[in-house]
Amino acid sequence: MSRTNENPAALPPDYHTHNTLCKHAEGLPLDYAESAAHNGVPQIASTDHCPTDDRYGQEHRMELEQFPLYLERVRTAQQDGPVPVLLGIEADYYRRCERFLDRHIERNNFDLILGSVHFLNYWGKPSELRTLGSKDVDPEIIWQRYFELIGELADTRLYNIVAHLDLPKRFGNPIAIERLREYALPALDRIANAGMAIEINTSGLNHNPRECYPSLPLLQWACERGIGLTFGSDSHHPSRVGDGFDVALQLAREAGFQTSRHYRQRSFTEVPLPKGT
Repeated sequence: MSRTNENPAALPPDYHTHNTLCKHAEGLPLDYAESAAHNGVPQIASTDHCPTDDRYGQEHRMELEQFPLYLERVRTAQQDGPVPVLLGIEADYYRRCERFLDRHIERNNFDLILGSVHFLNYWGKPSELRTLGSKDVDPEIIWQRYFELIGELADTRLYNIVAHLDLPKRFGNPIAIERLREYALPALDRIANAGMAIEINTSGLNHNPRECYPSLPLLQWACERGIGLTFGSDSHHPSRVGDGFDVALQLAREAGFQTSRHYRQRSFTEVPLPKGT
């Protein structure tokens, strides 16, 4: 259920932040909250990479036994931080992940769950279609497989927001707009049917694409389907909280969005986009 709030802040919340437990970021959730206040961001979500019991992609996420420490650090940020801090996770989708993730979500009082696809076949051999950056593979195969997995992610109904929707472009993989449309639209329909949102992720401004995830056409197609919108820096250092949100807001307006979602307890409020920064 959603409602509209007529008093937006100057910037939207940053719903994609990491911390030191994921092994490739710096700082604690409290550091990100303090940076948010300094950068004019009214609220953040701590969304570090969710641990798994089968060690899927374990080199890029906290250990399962560290999850209580993660909860403790988020609670500290909620108690001592200068802005509201939501409890979230970024959880990879891969086939059979539901076995663990469903129970993990039930046991914890999350405010939001980011869903992402980082690998096409993590368990496969390097010679197989394993990663989004696979070389010597037709880019169309990568994009087709990627959006198939995004559609499956949506069908689980376990996630609230799809993270960095067109991530394969980080690794090159150019594709014609007609093919992108062919592969993306069925996934977007499944996202819409699940009542999910997508994020504008500004980390792409610092990656090879030098543009936000996702591209304007994908945002327009999402807006046409009534898919919700959030904003995330995907910050791996506290200084990047809210980074590029001026660009992201302009992109959102150009795509036709008038509101973004503010989450709490996995329910959302539709809030008008800020008029300017």
